[in-house]
Amino acid sequence: MKTSWPTLTQAVYACEKCRLCQTRTNVVLGEGDLHAALMFIGEGPGQQEDATGRPFVGAAGQLLDKMLAAIGLTREQVYICNIVKCRPPNNRVPEGDERMACMDYLRQQVALVRPKVIVCLGSTPTRALLGDDMRITRDRGVWQLRKGVWFMPTYHPAALLRDADKKRPAWEDFKQIRSKLIELGAYGMEGQHGDGQV
Repeated sequence: MKTSWPTLTQAVYACEKCRLCQTRTNVVLGEGDLHAALMFIGEGPGQQEDATGRPFVGAAGQLLDKMLAAIGLTREQVYICNIVKCRPPNNRVPEGDERMACMDYLRQQVALVRPKVIVCLGSTPTRALLGDDMRITRDRGVWQLRKGVWFMPTYHPAALLRDADKKRPAWEDFKQIRSKLIELGAYGMEGQHGDGQV
């Protein structure tokens, strides 16, 4: 069945498929370039995301913006969303049935955006999209080609805020992401290659 942004948006905002709908303030569908070559998928909305209805606007989101700037991109040039669209209470990890309830929405988002590269931010999206056997510490920075789309697992920005030792490997991953976009002819800001560190 072919979907559209208005149809998907209406469905997500009215969704009551799992218990997370009972405690949400706002649904957080996603934002950015609706035809972006690069898509980021996180775990779920936090407190500030739930309050504003926008993904990655808290401290982790600000760090993600800096990481994008370091490779010469802005959040307006990418698409950012999460596995689940409603905040889990106390920012806990989304449970299996909650992830499954939202998975069709995520598939529709991917089908509409049609990214060339998807970055899984942290363990939850990595395992949900690439398999339960994936481990972020072992598999981060390793490209996975699935149905013509390149997947890169890397640390969630929140993990970098908790553990500064993860910043260097995450920076190496982001340099790989930039290189892959250039290789695919999909790099967004020609001639403006950021080279700052995260």
